[in-house]
Amino acid sequence: TRVEDRQRLMDRYNLSPKIFLFILSTRSAGLGINLIGADTVIFYDSDWNPTIDLQAQDRAHRIGQTRQVHVYRLVSEATVEENILRKATQKQLLDSVVIQAGGFTTDFFKKGALAE
Repeated sequence: TRVEDRQRLMDRYNLSPKIFLFILSTRSAGLGINLIGADTVIFYDSDWNPTIDLQAQDRAHRIGQTRQVHVYRLVSEATVEENILRKATQKQLLDSVVIQAGGFTTDFFKKGALAE
């Protein structure tokens, strides 16, 4: 969908009770999309980078959202998709344990520390 058409389509979706489905790829849903008319997000693909999926999910969790949002993820067993989801989950856990919990600093990257 062309960038020029996206806002018009989002407005129609968010304002019309007759439109109940808005299909996006995970990557295209991550930026510049506001879907406050949605109360359900269904992922049919996962990204290797878990923040991409979180950004796509957040398109329904915006200012103006009045309903509870439900998120579902479709994954088949023993598939590449299952492996991608496993790796993305591991990355997200590592981020929360090391970086977000404050265990990571940039001190290691300072010029003096690298010379030692």
